[in-house]
Amino acid sequence: MKLISWNVNGIRAALKKGFSEFLTEQNPDIICLQETKARPEQVAELDAIDYFRYWNSAEKKGYSGTAIFSKEEPLSVTRGIEIEEHDQEGRVITAEFETFYLVTVYVPNSKRGLLRLDYRQKWDQDFCNYLVDLKSKKPVIFCGDLNVAHKEIDLARPKPNKKNAGFTIQERSGFDRFISNGFIDTFRHFNVRPHHYTWWSYMHGARAKNLGWRIDYFCVSEDLIEKVSSSRILADVRGSDHCPVLLVLK
Repeated sequence: MKLISWNVNGIRAALKKGFSEFLTEQNPDIICLQETKARPEQVAELDAIDYFRYWNSAEKKGYSGTAIFSKEEPLSVTRGIEIEEHDQEGRVITAEFETFYLVTVYVPNSKRGLLRLDYRQKWDQDFCNYLVDLKSKKPVIFCGDLNVAHKEIDLARPKPNKKNAGFTIQERSGFDRFISNGFIDTFRHFNVRPHHYTWWSYMHGARAKNLGWRIDYFCVSEDLIEKVSSSRILADVRGSDHCPVLLVLK
């Protein structure tokens, strides 16, 4: 089974930059999208693709949002994490399949000046609790833009960013909580080399210089890791300031 996760930074913009061609070429069984910034009726061209499509759009137009497109119809689909203060921005979709839950997430950014860091810490705790509850029922895969580089290896310039959104001690501790609760960062399970990133600023030629951050992930509960045959970053794929990440299950 082939799964892809991608923060498209606007699905309508991505469609103009080759998203449909990418989907045809890669032909994943499931693709999870973050930062869709649209409602399904605004992207009627996707009606032609041969996938079951599930959307969770933010109440605020043109903001945030997630989607899951799957060739197999899930047993059930849940939007949000059943906490009202977190469920206004379309940040989570959970699809239940026979042998696992798949969760896609677009984690809130702590913002410049860390204006939203307090909220982010509450989000991290509540989202982890949600995943742990799912894991008590069946294995879990979660993916998406987690808006944190977990370790220094996960960004090009760690030292000047230690007090910036995405690399604070608080946010990295939030990721530590996933690990301590039995989830595995699949890319790092297979690859311990530096210079692998999934997001680059549009400024100062950061992508051409590979001055990036690894903030997009596929994580699995420990009982699934033996079924993971590959976890890769598709760094050559354009169309967004993020690139897609890929997970292959046996």
